[in-house]
Amino acid sequence: MKKILAFAGTNSSTSINKQLAEYAASLLKDVEVNTIDLNDFDAPIYGVDLENELGEAPESAHRLLNLIKNADGIVLSLAEHNGAYATVFKNLFDWMTRIEGNFLYKKPMLLMATSTGGRGGKTVLTVAKDRFIWHDGNIVGLFSLPFFNDNFEAGKISNEEFNEELLVEVDKLQKAL
Repeated sequence: MKKILAFAGTNSSTSINKQLAEYAASLLKDVEVNTIDLNDFDAPIYGVDLENELGEAPESAHRLLNLIKNADGIVLSLAEHNGAYATVFKNLFDWMTRIEGNFLYKKPMLLMATSTGGRGGKTVLTVAKDRFIWHDGNIVGLFSLPFFNDNFEAGKISNEEFNEELLVEVDKLQKAL
């Protein structure tokens, strides 16, 4: 059975992106889903001086990297903070690249974002899409959900049009596994 790593690129305890990632992962068939929370991967803020002082990346970055390495596919929904990744995600990203630059291992990925606004995190998706390629990212599906509070309820997308769009993207990941 294929293994999927699902998570949100945020440390919010009420993350709408985590809800979206969980829902999208639940749509995959015949897979084992491991949903993680970045709050379980505490790491000091990356800096060259700290890296030199520690001599290596923190254990939490190694753990997350191993989860990625051992997955057959990834479902990731990024929170958008001022047009970019949330700090917690960027920090772990930086630490993992110090362990292994190509830390995404060409794993097929469904990359998503949502927000309470009308753009649905599209800016962070553009940033990620342009950046992940340099780290062996293999984005096979891309999805943005605008106006989360109006389009998501009871653990799923309530707007049929957006739900159909997501199903198309989930199917792309399913076929790539």
